[in-house]
Amino acid sequence: MDNHGMATGASLAQSLMKAAGLLESDAPAALRLARTILKTAPGHPHARMIEGQALRRTGDLGAALALLAGLARDQPRVPAVWWELAQVASEAGDCQQAANALIHLTRQQPAVADGWFLLGRELRRLGREEEAWRADLSGVHASSRDPDLLKAAVEMNEGRMDEAEALLSARLHRKPDDPPAIRLLGEIYWRRGDISDALTLVEQAVDLAPGFDMARDFLVRLLLQSGKLPEAMRHADILSHSPVGNPGHALLRASVLVRLGDQQQASDIYRRLLDQQPAQPQIWQNLGHALKTLGKQADAVHAYRQAVHYQPTMGEAWWSLANLKTVRLDSADIATMEQALTSLTANAPDRQEDIFHLHFSLGKALEDARDYAASFRHYDLGNRLRRAMVRHDADVFSAEVRATAACFTAPFIASMGDGGCPAPDPIFIVGLPRAGSTLIEQILASHSQVEGTMELPDMMMIASRLQARVDDGEFADFAAIIASLTPADRLRLGEEYLERTRIHRHSDRPRFVDKMPNNWQHVGLIRLILPNAKIVDARRHPLSCCFSGWKQHFARGQTFSYDLADIGRYYSDYAALMAAYDAAAPGAVHRIFYEAMVSDTEREVRRLLDYLGLPFEPACLEFYKNDRAVRTASSEQVRQPIFTQGMDQWRHYDPWLMPLRQALGGLVSTYPGRERDDPI
Repeated sequence: MDNHGMATGASLAQSLMKAAGLLESDAPAALRLARTILKTAPGHPHARMIEGQALRRTGDLGAALALLAGLARDQPRVPAVWWELAQVASEAGDCQQAANALIHLTRQQPAVADGWFLLGRELRRLGREEEAWRADLSGVHASSRDPDLLKAAVEMNEGRMDEAEALLSARLHRKPDDPPAIRLLGEIYWRRGDISDALTLVEQAVDLAPGFDMARDFLVRLLLQSGKLPEAMRHADILSHSPVGNPGHALLRASVLVRLGDQQQASDIYRRLLDQQPAQPQIWQNLGHALKTLGKQADAVHAYRQAVHYQPTMGEAWWSLANLKTVRLDSADIATMEQALTSLTANAPDRQEDIFHLHFSLGKALEDARDYAASFRHYDLGNRLRRAMVRHDADVFSAEVRATAACFTAPFIASMGDGGCPAPDPIFIVGLPRAGSTLIEQILASHSQVEGTMELPDMMMIASRLQARVDDGEFADFAAIIASLTPADRLRLGEEYLERTRIHRHSDRPRFVDKMPNNWQHVGLIRLILPNAKIVDARRHPLSCCFSGWKQHFARGQTFSYDLADIGRYYSDYAALMAAYDAAAPGAVHRIFYEAMVSDTEREVRRLLDYLGLPFEPACLEFYKNDRAVRTASSEQVRQPIFTQGMDQWRHYDPWLMPLRQALGGLVSTYPGRERDDPI
């Protein structure tokens, strides 16, 4: 091609297109062609751009930077020039020039998210943290209007997860470092129940854009679901410093503090938010929960009352009042709750949680008023609503319990030999909810060598992880994976439990209590991985325990408790497994009958301490003077001397308890120390 031909418009366009096409495949050739073009068309902006791009790709960053900086001065209104200048400046380590270029770019194209995210990275390298944070937030805002992301979000929200994933995967193939797309993909995995992969993706999004508040908020919630409390706290602390004043960040941080057992800090956050805006029933309720746990009952009652003042239909706040056990809801409260229930049923039937909470609350209020028929009707309605919202298959659960009993036989235990972590720190209190475990924990936490914590989920998480390997087909059944555990495996799992629970230990006391009642299902596993841990079985009269559990609405976890037959079968399964373990490993588990603890507290406390190898201390008999935080439904009862009022409440409801009696079978008549006037 002669020079004259090169200069013609068509030929020039073709040459420029050819040079641009060579950039990725043969940058030196692209550079030579761009310079040839510039000889015949000196100063041509597009040719200069290609020359700069080629210099960058051949590694001559200094020349590329000088050329593109000059081009940006000459062509300040061309966004592509600022983008290229930013790229080469970033690669050359000139963060200041990269940031300046991106500031120009984002002013011209504020709706393009990539520029904002790159600006955030460059500002962060310069130590300009708040500006970087705001740049990330601007990138997120720009992404909210992206048609591809909007389409993927619609597919996800309408339940078409595969279609949404395909859209995002195609996008990430083109743009692998796109924080909003990565976060959205993480949400798809979370909705499918794959928390592990969801965590990995959302962490990646936050790493790419640390100022992506919505992604970090989601990450905190995923970490809470995974029981990774220290990590959740770290990210909640970061989020609380966002330049965008969002009260939700403070509330999320308070939620993490509650999970960590720091009720005081959480209540301080709630009070600050209420000082700014008092008409917030949800925050009043949260404050009530924290104050109740701290033992500040009068303040908790005031907080709950404020919640229902601002929102009379707030069922959980009413239940929180009723659930204090030492508070009686009067006739005016009953009238207000009945009016709220009528209003919700007529106008907002979808607010099922408020409705069933109101039924439970009315059940308790009418029980206190001795109107047992009306009370049972509300308890029954509340339980029926709640049962429809949870998944519990009593047949499947019973089969799992039988399989566990068949696994942990005396020969099997002997065949496993020594192993596990030898630390004697944990004291597990197991059994059914409402069986007296909180009382036992409070007694032990009053001993100078024992720290009370809370219901810790960590052993259940370890067991669930092992079961997941069975579900994935790696092992034939749970017994097979348990049998496969080597001494080193058992040591590692025991050490993992201690490490996971360390966050809940705030003193130098050598022993600590884990009172997760459902751990009765894992007594065999506990003994294998923590052979020197102690296990205390808190047991209560089956009718008394099961009825108390049935009329108690639990915030989470106790899916068996909303049907009289289900809870009776659950108690039967529990009693059978504990009996099997007693036979397989006599003396490994120490059993406390609630009725015996009530009738002769000192004798039972001395027996318990002997089992634990601890000296008797009088403070254990004055447990009600211990002001430690208590989160369970019995929090107020253990702040006073032995509580006996609830032992025979089930008798008032006996005409309606036949499904429970049938499920319990002979356990009522054979219960050790059953009440003398039990009609059975």
